[in-house]
Amino acid sequence: MKRTKKEIIDRILDLLTELADDEPAKNEKKSQPMEMLTIKECTEAVKGVSEHTIRKLVSQGRVRFIRTGEGERGKILISKQSLLDYLGGAA
Repeated sequence: MKRTKKEIIDRILDLLTELADDEPAKNEKKSQPMEMLTIKECTEAVKGVSEHTIRKLVSQGRVRFIRTGEGERGKILISKQSLLDYLGGAA
């Protein structure tokens, strides 16, 4: 069965379109919300790490965090995934 060039090109385009539709977009965000931990919760999640160490990681910008409330007295919330990624890379 002989196919024309147009039929072959159309079929290739169809396959490429299917392939592109199957792959998730690179810029899509994960559907799971980011889990944030207080400093104390970080020490409970990772045994052997002190509050002082967590505070140092925050002050050095080595883990992702946000400060809730106003000024320097606001509560610090640390990204659990960021903390685990950092500590996993440090080991």
